Amino acid sequence: MKALVIDCTLKKSPKPSLRAVDLAAAPGAVADAGAGDEWPENRPVAYDRVAGVVVTGNEDDAHHVTSEISEALADVGYSNPGQAWTYWHLGPGPGPDCLPDYLEEPKGRGWAHGTGRTMADSLIGVARALTAQPLRVSG
Repeated sequence: MKALVIDCTLKKSPKPSLRAVDLAAAPGAVADAGAGDEWPENRPVAYDRVAGVVVTGNEDDAHHVTSEISEALADVGYSNPGQAWTYWHLGPGPGPDCLPDYLEEPKGRGWAHGTGRTMADSLIGVARALTAQPLRVSG
């Protein structure tokens, strides 16, 4: 089993990695966007693949961000199993009580770890199912 992680940060990579900002990726959801398109293998990577979403930060707007990203992933063909997301729940937020490091805040940690484990189980289960029975893509 392999994993492809696309980090959509706007900062350039200090080390080799696959980040959308490091590629000359043409817009659109097509197999070949023309000369200069650097999307991996110049084809959609979505079919027979699963995707999940991890939102860093606290609960504020996490559901909105998760839904937007999940929809974008589904639009290009990724399978999104149920509970294929997690976010930091009830951690520090804005204001004077905000800690400088989320790792120091125990509040909500169990919930985030539990949803993270469920997310992993869902992604692995669907990936195994797709490996055993790939999706048909009609052209």
